[in-house]
Amino acid sequence: MSDLDEIVQLVTIAGERHIHPDFSTYVDDVDMADIRKLYEDMVVVRRLDAEATALQRQGQLGLWAPLLGQEAAQIGSARALEADDFAFPSYREHAVAYCRGVQLKELMPFWRGTSLSGWDPNKYNMATPAIIIGAQTLHAAGYGMGVNFDGANSAVITYFGDGATSQGDVAEAMGFAASFAAPVVFFCQNNQWAISEPVTLQTKAQISHRGHGYGMPTVRVDGNDVLAVLAVTRAALELAREGGGPTFIEAVTYRRGPHTTSDDPTRYRTAEDEAEWIRRDPIERIRLLLESAGALSEGDVKAIGDHADAAAAELRRGCLELEDPPAMSIFDDAYAEPHSLIDAERREYAAYLDTLDA
Repeated sequence: MSDLDEIVQLVTIAGERHIHPDFSTYVDDVDMADIRKLYEDMVVVRRLDAEATALQRQGQLGLWAPLLGQEAAQIGSARALEADDFAFPSYREHAVAYCRGVQLKELMPFWRGTSLSGWDPNKYNMATPAIIIGAQTLHAAGYGMGVNFDGANSAVITYFGDGATSQGDVAEAMGFAASFAAPVVFFCQNNQWAISEPVTLQTKAQISHRGHGYGMPTVRVDGNDVLAVLAVTRAALELAREGGGPTFIEAVTYRRGPHTTSDDPTRYRTAEDEAEWIRRDPIERIRLLLESAGALSEGDVKAIGDHADAAAAELRRGCLELEDPPAMSIFDDAYAEPHSLIDAERREYAAYLDTLDA
C-alpha cells in the first residue's frame, strides 16, 4: 500500500487524469462509459439526499444524516464490491445502499420511525444503518472471521467516520481482524468533523496511522475522487480475498451539510472552509473530465437530471406511503422466545396507552 501520508488521486479538481504507479492499473478496465455511470450515480444520490433532507424539514422524517460532499467516497467504494461481499454501514451510507440495490422506499422506514431497520440484510448483503458509533466494525470483524472459517472467497467492508476511530469498538474490531487475518476493509470517511469536533482535535496524527498501528496495510485516498476510491477499494478487496487480511482506507473528504438534520454547522465552522471544499466537489471534477473527453453532452446531463428527479419522486412516494406500526408491536421481536421482563414491560406500556384513551 502507499506511503502513510500520501493521498492517492487519479482525477484532479480540474478534471485531469493522474497516473498512479500502484493503483491506476486497478481501473484500467474503466472506460468513459463506466465513468459516466459513476457520474450518474453521484448525481442521483445527491438528488435523493436533498429530497430526504426536505422530507425531514417538512416533518415527514424524524431525522436524516445527509451525505452531501461524500458521494465519491461512497459510490467509488460500493461499486468496487462484488455481489457476494457484505457491507456493514454506519448511518450515512445511503449511496452505498443505493449501489447495493436497496429499494428507495426501504431507505425511509428507519428514519421515519416506522421500523427498527428498513430492509432484509441478507437480500442485499448489506446490514441496516447502525446508530451506535463504531458498533458495525465489530460486526464486520466477526463476519469476516466467519468468512475465513467457511473458506468462502468473499470480502467484507465496513464504513465509519473519523470520529468513530476514537471509539473502543473500532480499536477492538481492527485488533481482532488483524490478528485473525479477517478479510475486512475498514473504510473511514474522514469528513473532517465528528459532529462539532474537528479531526485535528481527535488525533494529532493522520487517521490512516491508526490502521498501521494494528499492522494492516493502510492507504489515504482523495475521498472526492471517485475513480481513486474505486481503485484503492478494489485493491483492498482483492488483498482480502487472497488471504491478505484487513486493510484500512482513509478517504479524505468533507461533510458539507450538517452532521444530522438536528445539527447547525454554522456554529462551529467557517464559510471559507466550506467554500474550499465546494471547490473540490466530487461531481464537478468528473463532469469536467467527461466533457473534456467529449463523453457528456447537454442531452446526457438532462437525461441524468430527469433520472435523478424520478428517483427523488419515488423516494418521496415511498416515504409517504409508509404506515405507522401498531404501538404494541415494538415488543414483538425483542426476543425469539417469551421473556418475563418483556412481558412486564408490555403490560406496563399497554396500561399507559389505556390512560391516553381514557
